[in-house]
Amino acid sequence: MSDNMRVKNPIIWALVDHRPGTAAQALGVATELGLAFHEKELRYGSLAALPNILKGATLTGISDDSRARLTPPWPDLVITAGRRAAPVARWIKQQSGGVAKIAQIMNPGRAGASEFDLIAIPNHDCKVPGGDAANVVRFTGAPHLVNRDACRRASETWTSKLAHLPKPWVALLVGGATNKRPFPVALARELARRAVAGAGRGSVLCTTSRRTGAEASQILAKDIGDRGLVFQWGDAGENPYRAFLGLADAIIVTGDSVSMCSEACAMGTPVYIFAPDGMVSAKHARLHAELFALTLARPFADRVETWSHPPLNAAADIARAIEEIL
Repeated sequence: MSDNMRVKNPIIWALVDHRPGTAAQALGVATELGLAFHEKELRYGSLAALPNILKGATLTGISDDSRARLTPPWPDLVITAGRRAAPVARWIKQQSGGVAKIAQIMNPGRAGASEFDLIAIPNHDCKVPGGDAANVVRFTGAPHLVNRDACRRASETWTSKLAHLPKPWVALLVGGATNKRPFPVALARELARRAVAGAGRGSVLCTTSRRTGAEASQILAKDIGDRGLVFQWGDAGENPYRAFLGLADAIIVTGDSVSMCSEACAMGTPVYIFAPDGMVSAKHARLHAELFALTLARPFADRVETWSHPPLNAAADIARAIEEIL
């Protein structure tokens, strides 16, 4: 960040969606700026589903308590992520008399697109009709709050707990069902078998998510057994997700989550994406192809090797673009 910006001490708002993945994108970029910022939580009602072209630059669709958080002094910069927050960001800019800059992460749609000072769209996402405008920048993956230092700190309490497990340690990050694609037990069983085989004489450090489902999680725990450790979603204690990222000699991640794939690639350790035919959407498949082409990840084919790559950090890339508009 330039000295001029530090002297100015800009007021920065990060509009935080209640969905963790979306919120992490705005917060990750705000954190990378290295300046103080204020989190403004947004809660939505049924009207949030209306198209943005109908809502315009309004607070339509957000709750009364969310509205109450949006008061002067108005910010110099608004960082927001996701389609639903875009009308709110435009409203804030209007209230500021046009002073506030808006940095939008993900495509807000065509409505009011020219009002955004920066629109950061992932390469795997849809193309803007007519081509990207001058205020659009592209990036790889998704911004997030995971970094190597944070993962190493998280791993300190887990090193001794895992000392009995032989190395190499292979982290297995499991997502699960999405809107249109289930995560059947048979797929969980295949994943467990292949992960254990890929670890060779080493161990599998597995953590599941809310979307994995209880039955599939139990299958993973049973089939990995004494070949590693499985932390199932809802287990007591802190989820070792970041710790496993920090400790892993290699990472296997299911391809159904843009966030998890991006977080895995932030470590610089070998990343393998598990995405058998039919498991993921075309959008996710485009992300995988991009990560493979950039040598940030490889398809998982039952074998884990030692290699490295530059850490992926979309949040830092977007933060640099924000510095330019400020």
